[in-house]
Amino acid sequence: MAASGKSFLADAGYGEQELDANSALMELDKGLRSGKLGEQCEAVVRFPRLFQKYPFPILINSAFLKLADVFRVGNNFLRLCVLKVTQQSEKHLEKILNVDEFVKRVFSVIHSNDPVARAITLRMLGSMASIIPERKNAHHSIRQSLDSHDNVEVEAAIFAAANFSAQSKDFAVGICNKISEMIQGLATPVDLKLKLIPILQHMHHDASLASSSRQLLQQLVTSYPSTKMVIVTLHTFTLLAASSLVDIPKQIQLLLQYLKNDPRKAVKRLAIQDLRLLANKTPHTWSRENIQALCESALNTPYDSLKMGMLSVLSTLSGTIAIKQYFSSAPGAAAASARSFDLVKLAQECCYHNNRGIAAHGVRILTNISASCQEKDLLPLEQDAVFGLEALLVLCSQDDSPGAQATLKITLTCMVKLVKCRPHLSQSVVESLLAQLHSAQDSARILMCHCLAAIAMQLPVLADGMLGDLMDLYKLIGQSATDKKQELLVSLATVIFVSSQKALSTEIKTVIKQQLENASNGWTAYRIARQASRMGNHDMARELYQSLLTQVASEHFYFWLNSLKEFSQAEQCLTGLQEESSSSALSCIAEALKSYHKGIASLTAASTPLNPLSFQCGFVKLRIDLLQAFSQLICTCNSLKTSPPPAIATTIAMTSGNDLQRCGRISNQALTLSLQMKHSMEEFRNLATRYGDLYQSSFDADSATLRNVELQQQSCLLISHAIEALILDPESASFQEYSSNGTAHVEGEYERRMMSVFNHVLEEVESLNRKYAPVSYLASNTCLCNAVIALLKVPLSFQRYFFQKLQSTSIKLALSPSPRNPAEPIAVQNNQQLALKVEGVVQHGSKPGLFRKIQSVCLNVSSVLQSKSGQDYKIPLDNMTNEMEQRVEPHNDYFSTQFLLNFVILGTHNITVESSVIDSNGIVWKTGPKTTIFVKSLEDPYSQQVRLQQQQQQQGPAPAQQQQQRTAYSRF
Repeated sequence: MAASGKSFLADAGYGEQELDANSALMELDKGLRSGKLGEQCEAVVRFPRLFQKYPFPILINSAFLKLADVFRVGNNFLRLCVLKVTQQSEKHLEKILNVDEFVKRVFSVIHSNDPVARAITLRMLGSMASIIPERKNAHHSIRQSLDSHDNVEVEAAIFAAANFSAQSKDFAVGICNKISEMIQGLATPVDLKLKLIPILQHMHHDASLASSSRQLLQQLVTSYPSTKMVIVTLHTFTLLAASSLVDIPKQIQLLLQYLKNDPRKAVKRLAIQDLRLLANKTPHTWSRENIQALCESALNTPYDSLKMGMLSVLSTLSGTIAIKQYFSSAPGAAAASARSFDLVKLAQECCYHNNRGIAAHGVRILTNISASCQEKDLLPLEQDAVFGLEALLVLCSQDDSPGAQATLKITLTCMVKLVKCRPHLSQSVVESLLAQLHSAQDSARILMCHCLAAIAMQLPVLADGMLGDLMDLYKLIGQSATDKKQELLVSLATVIFVSSQKALSTEIKTVIKQQLENASNGWTAYRIARQASRMGNHDMARELYQSLLTQVASEHFYFWLNSLKEFSQAEQCLTGLQEESSSSALSCIAEALKSYHKGIASLTAASTPLNPLSFQCGFVKLRIDLLQAFSQLICTCNSLKTSPPPAIATTIAMTSGNDLQRCGRISNQALTLSLQMKHSMEEFRNLATRYGDLYQSSFDADSATLRNVELQQQSCLLISHAIEALILDPESASFQEYSSNGTAHVEGEYERRMMSVFNHVLEEVESLNRKYAPVSYLASNTCLCNAVIALLKVPLSFQRYFFQKLQSTSIKLALSPSPRNPAEPIAVQNNQQLALKVEGVVQHGSKPGLFRKIQSVCLNVSSVLQSKSGQDYKIPLDNMTNEMEQRVEPHNDYFSTQFLLNFVILGTHNITVESSVIDSNGIVWKTGPKTTIFVKSLEDPYSQQVRLQQQQQQQGPAPAQQQQQRTAYSRF
């Protein structure tokens, strides 16, 4: 648990030096022992940072015991500080090892004469309910405090009761009647009843308890019709149903009933809020009658705010399976027109409403219906959706207010979804977007550009004719240097890069660079260069990176930009490739490799211990090796042309049993070339495996980056398959496993072009194999060279993860026993097993689970004998090594497990513990880390004594000198 980075004290800005875990704890302990109240409070409130920095049980246990001591002997203000720390550090509570001692110190305050001290203790116990759910003394204290005459203590007891009810079935069953009596009792004040009712939401541990709680709530909602009481009771009703899952349809009907019949707007708003909660949680439980009732209420209500709330519930349901149930289960659905449904009527009526929010929900419902329902009678709704979206676009693009921008985001999201499901609508949608760009506000323009880029990534709808409008707008924007204009410059440049499918014209480059020089800062230029690298416009990117080299203050940034410039230069060299010209291809690849080697040197210099750039280095090294493999393959093909096989090569190969002889003259030179071709095929397969390893190690990468790595892997497999099918083994080569899935949805122009090349190469190889058997050397060489050139002519896309890490996940391991010195081995006797405890903490960045979440952690423990001591004995192979694997599910980002390891062979063993993670889809990711410790296996004294006695008996009487030596040896 040694600290590897800056200590939390230094992070907090207190100026202390870097400390390890024990030193940091001792510093805080000094503060706790101080005689000044201020210093004590400061020390207490800094404990959560300590837990974040060193989140392992041994430290957390010690820290919480110290806090419990402060809680026991301190004043109420210190107790309140400890309570806040405990609530902030709730996920670390289960790491407390001495729970009994911790609870004992805290619980002692419950007997205080001070009701405030008792109240804080009750809240403390409630905050600890997850680790002490079945403590009967805590249960008894809470029940007792509910009868207290002090309001502060009663409220604390209610808080604790709610927390314990959520964790303990026994407590929930025991307290339910008590809560019921208090709620129904005439002596209980109304405000206290309002606080007691929410406890019933936790009575979901079994069906009978949930049923009795539901009956009580039903009585309350009819017996106490006041607004506050109805609101609290209905909401508790909903939460109880959502947890127990049994009574959700009944709850939906009850809420719809209140929405329809209760005249109070506050109750209607609460019903809408709870209906939205149930629509998000369990959309499959909504029947057609429920949706129909909600539609009727929305059609009949005169209040816009209520109508918008109901529409938000319907728009949520329209994106789920509930919408298909609504249309499929309709009586006489076949005969009825789509426009006759109340939901469709409501959506069409609201599309042009003067309230933007209502109109947004209306078009969202129409979009979801058009996207999910493929029936012919629903097709006319497409045009209704498009017209509604265009009207909202015109309305919101002129307004700069936050509400209008929020509505515009919904509108543009619906446009992207509609175009994705209905590609034939893309042209009209794009034209309406381009028409509005000139008159829109800057904030709206940015969002519209994002929408245009998203549509153009899916479908090549931005024709060259549309570039003129974009360039005119770009010139206008460049005259101002506000933040919005800077953002708009980047967004517009992205659209231009996406729409320029092959290469940017000189005129476009000049305009972009001129505007950047006039009105942009370095960060804007970098972002535009980054987008150019993503879209494959490497010439533009190289010039921008070059211009930025002198504008950075850090040498790490300089080397980073220099490496990007070299990579862009290398990829630009490959754009000069010509088909069926292997000599020019070799020179282009050589130039690209020269720049790549310069770039990787700069990239290595740009890395730091905190930012090692491991993915970037791995990706670039694989690209270098791939280019070298391509170059080697072209050289081998050229060599085969100079050593063509004779006509009788196939016959001789078949009689001699050496298939490789078909590839050239029956000579050493031809066999060498054939072996080179086989080596080339193995090299491409090895590269594919390495790309697979890079994929598996990129747990935090976005889907586009992972797809890019996958495409590189597929290109390697494609070339290795082509070599095998054309030259090495045409008979056994199979095309089925390499056939591309044509129905798969293609994301982005780069993937579209790569898939086109894959299909073309596969068709060429397959047609050659069918027409000519065996394939002539000239045709096979030409086909392989053309395949390499076609793959290299597609400009490489450097995806987001190369530049930006949106999700950050790491695992920190701690092993026990662990030596004080890492190089020092742990001693263990060979007749005993070592119990190795592995603890780990999952650490997240600012956006945990953005792309994928950790379901479980896979721990692999292996041991290898490094050096033997003593004589060699015949030992079964099972005892030679240890290979174990366990899967552990982290709880609150913490996991722990144990391994029992055998070390029968005397000597030093190297134990390696490696972790990998499994996401929610069951995919294994090799994230690491890998930790190593050393174990020294010693012979136990009894075995040593028996062995020496056996040796004495076998050797018989010996001279006195030897006997003396043996005695000395045995003593030693």
